[in-house]
Amino acid sequence: MSTDGQRRRHWFDDDAGPVVRPYAMTRGRTASAAQHRLDLIAVVVTEPHGDDPEVDHSLSPEHVDIVELCRGTPQSVAELAAGLDLPIGVVRVLIGDLVAGEFVHVNRPVPPAELPDESILRDVINGLRAL
Repeated sequence: MSTDGQRRRHWFDDDAGPVVRPYAMTRGRTASAAQHRLDLIAVVVTEPHGDDPEVDHSLSPEHVDIVELCRGTPQSVAELAAGLDLPIGVVRVLIGDLVAGEFVHVNRPVPPAELPDESILRDVINGLRAL
């Protein structure tokens, strides 16, 4: 077989990894119906009253993996993506599905505008030291 024939059959790079799989995992979606903006540091926590995700046949194995990872210890979106070796966008869609199904909930970080001013915290510390 010629080199040209080999190129036609082997048109992708082995190091590229799966090309279609993330798209297929989310069924072509780039956002879920219940998805809000999920920051990388948002923490995913399993619902204590939630059903067993393995019983729900509409969930993919990746959905079940997310619930299982969060069952022992709450995980951030970034930790889940790294632990599952999936793109952040895919993990966000899957988490959105789990939120809609009430398997997990998401604790979002406090926006910087709502955090107390550093000078106020210093005044409180100084006041406590003066006691």
